[in-house]
Amino acid sequence: MARFAPLVRPGGGVLDVACGGGRHARMFLERGHSATLIDRDVGAVLDLAGHPLAEVMEFDLEQGSTWPLPDRTFAAVVVVNYLHRPLFPYLIQALADGGVLIYDTFARGNERFNRPRNPDHLLKAGELLDAVRGVVGVHVVAYEHGIAVDASCPGVKQRICAVISRTPTPRPDGEPEPQPLQPR
Repeated sequence: MARFAPLVRPGGGVLDVACGGGRHARMFLERGHSATLIDRDVGAVLDLAGHPLAEVMEFDLEQGSTWPLPDRTFAAVVVVNYLHRPLFPYLIQALADGGVLIYDTFARGNERFNRPRNPDHLLKAGELLDAVRGVVGVHVVAYEHGIAVDASCPGVKQRICAVISRTPTPRPDGEPEPQPLQPR
């Protein structure tokens, strides 16, 4: 996660989806970004409610109502250890020009390690790539799928970092501008 933070526009707003304890939003706040933290239970991040750069939103993203941030865009959207497939289009739409999508969650095969075990809650091979495939101006910076043994929550993970360019590219081939690779 931290290795992709330099791709996020300095000071740009970050949306931490299903934020849990707010680990990722806290990292971005320390880097001078504003952060919007959203979860159905925000008890673990109430200490950030008074932070001048933090906005804490209690909202159940799976309740079936509309996306709670329809007119807002962010310099980054971060999703870790959470999957609700109907949100994919909204997450991409919530990215400002040059916005960075950082998504990291469990994939099929994880049932051998830990929860979740239900295949409906596990990504299929290449599913995060498919979620951004065909999006105009998308540049996939990194994609991984495999066993994460050194993670804070080991298991089979799928990760993607993609930058979205909403302005026409100056390249004659129409491809988005390459982004700098981040050291591991």
